[in-house]
Amino acid sequence: MVNLAIRPVPEPLCKKARAELNEQPERIQEDIALLRQWIAKSPHLRSRIDDQFLVAFLRGCKYSLERAKEKLDMFYTVRTMSPELIRTRDPLDPKTREIIRMGVGVPLPLTDGPDAPRVLLIRPAAYDPPRTTIEEVIRVSTMANDIMMLEDDNFVIAGQVGILDLSNVTVNHFLQFTPSFVKKMTMMSQEASPLRQKGFHYINTPSGFEVVFNMFKNLMSEKNKSRLYVHGHDMESLYKHVPRRLLPMEYGGEAGPIQNIIDKWEQKIIAYRDYFLEEDQYGTDEKKRPGRPKNAQTLFGVEGSFRKLEVD
Repeated sequence: MVNLAIRPVPEPLCKKARAELNEQPERIQEDIALLRQWIAKSPHLRSRIDDQFLVAFLRGCKYSLERAKEKLDMFYTVRTMSPELIRTRDPLDPKTREIIRMGVGVPLPLTDGPDAPRVLLIRPAAYDPPRTTIEEVIRVSTMANDIMMLEDDNFVIAGQVGILDLSNVTVNHFLQFTPSFVKKMTMMSQEASPLRQKGFHYINTPSGFEVVFNMFKNLMSEKNKSRLYVHGHDMESLYKHVPRRLLPMEYGGEAGPIQNIIDKWEQKIIAYRDYFLEEDQYGTDEKKRPGRPKNAQTLFGVEGSFRKLEVD
């Protein structure tokens, strides 16, 4: 039997993968082989085929091979159609490294137990528009996401919990969220990603925020609505969901200074430099896609863009 190049999963996560993701360890090798065979027969798709990468899609799709194929195809399609979100992912590029050091999006080091989701802290005010664009920020966030897809089993199996800190956010930040950008981000996070969103918490929200928030919330499925929490400036309310020991000390937590976490992530991303430089060779070639080719207009056209917010 061929040995899989997949990390052994700790027992608590193994149980969760079986119970929630339909993972059957004795079948993983066969499932990966089927997905790899499909990639080989897809003339338009240039995809990574290593085991650890492919199992993230199988787990994220609860081992539905058809859904995993759709996610993987869309993963590369959206990236090919959104070069502004993917190009220049060299961590030694001066602008890219500057954004990494800002720590706009910071995966926190601890989880609330061995089978708990990864917590991501997002701080938009860490960057200054228009000196830095939201597209440049998202480009760096995709780098962290790609790394966690490969090496963070809590992230892949248990999912992620987001904390969005809106302190000091200005109108210039919000103005960067154009309808086309919102559509791209919605597709990238929901239709083109195998990652599971388990909750989203808004803190330090400005006045008037709930008006905008409720507009989007009304367009979401009940499942997604139930995972959103607005805490305003009440950190004790947040701690009921995310224990304070998981948070940086700047948020009343016990996980050390946030700068230490940012510095470790900077070194981790740099260590993946060769990986990101290789990424340029992957994507889709729509001229070779069987059937009707896809293009940016059909994927990201403003018309109908908000209906996609209801996708699970």
